[in-house]
Amino acid sequence: MLRNLFRRLTKLLLWFVAGSLLVVLALRWIDPPGTALMAERKVQSWLDGQPIDLQRSWRPWRELPDDLKIAVIAAEDQKFAEHWGFDVAAIRQAMAHNAGGGNLRGASTISQQVAKNLFLWSGRSWPRKALEAWFTGLIELLWPKQRILEVYLNSVEWSDGVFGAEAAARHHFKIGAPYLSAQQASLLAAVLPNPRGWSASRPNTHVQRRANWIRRQSQQLGGSHYLNQLAQKPMAVPQWWPEWLPKP
Repeated sequence: MLRNLFRRLTKLLLWFVAGSLLVVLALRWIDPPGTALMAERKVQSWLDGQPIDLQRSWRPWRELPDDLKIAVIAAEDQKFAEHWGFDVAAIRQAMAHNAGGGNLRGASTISQQVAKNLFLWSGRSWPRKALEAWFTGLIELLWPKQRILEVYLNSVEWSDGVFGAEAAARHHFKIGAPYLSAQQASLLAAVLPNPRGWSASRPNTHVQRRANWIRRQSQQLGGSHYLNQLAQKPMAVPQWWPEWLPKP
């Protein structure tokens, strides 16, 4: 009986590995029609008796403004071009901060946020963290950095029911995403930690200060020149990559 159970679990695991690999690989070229977070927000609004219409329109990489790209990197993940999905130093700092009590601090990279938004439910359980690590690794291995940021900018939440840069630009500033100014881009990046509580169009003092800090950080990173580091290039396959899997 235990042997049969083990076989079934092994088979399920293999199906999960193969299925998740194929889905992530397909999404390298296919724009995701929605995300797990969007579905969660929709269901929650129904349960609350206040159904909402989700706002989202896809903008390809070339139509997303450089000011927004670099502002989001400056705000959320300044080592985005360097890491393989996990910022170890930031994780250690967050663990030390959280161990001291007070407000919990996160250390999620842009790649981790893409994995969470696309595939996972909200929460902090260990199974969810394990799945987040798995999908983050797949995304980093199978997608170029430009694609990761493109999906992030088109999927991240920017207000209640507002997802992606195009919907955010129209919701907050009544313009399309390509026409965002550097200041507007910084304000959008500033509200990402709390998009349902902060407003980019009506920023409080904290949001305004954070936006000013983001603009300074964007300049220190090199502005739009930083984005050249994200250009698709042959990816160095790590030594631990299994031979039986296709090379990314």
